[in-house]
Amino acid sequence: MKEVKVIFSPEAEEVYKHLTQQAVNSKTDQSILNAIHKKIELIKLNIHYGNPIAKGLIPEGYKVKYGANNLFRVELPNFWRMLYTLTDGETEIEIIAFVLDILDHKEYNKKFGYK
Repeated sequence: MKEVKVIFSPEAEEVYKHLTQQAVNSKTDQSILNAIHKKIELIKLNIHYGNPIAKGLIPEGYKVKYGANNLFRVELPNFWRMLYTLTDGETEIEIIAFVLDILDHKEYNKKFGYK
């Protein structure tokens, strides 16, 4: 069985750090952060854990910046979302789940062009 590594993009890393700092004083941010940790473990067990996004709906920015040709959405508390893509690792025995974004509902809608 291939090893699954979960790596954050700079954007996702920034949001993760912000949530970590805010979680000390915010139960909402703490619940989102806890959910991220749980979902990462679920992705490691099943790389197709998230809901697949149709190829035609993948935002162009993800395709250009990260070469994403697949995208999965994971629901988090308070209508937050975590988006990740799967890539081959540096060796033939690993898969990379690359977390592209962790965003709230408003940002998610904007990213996908929803009103």
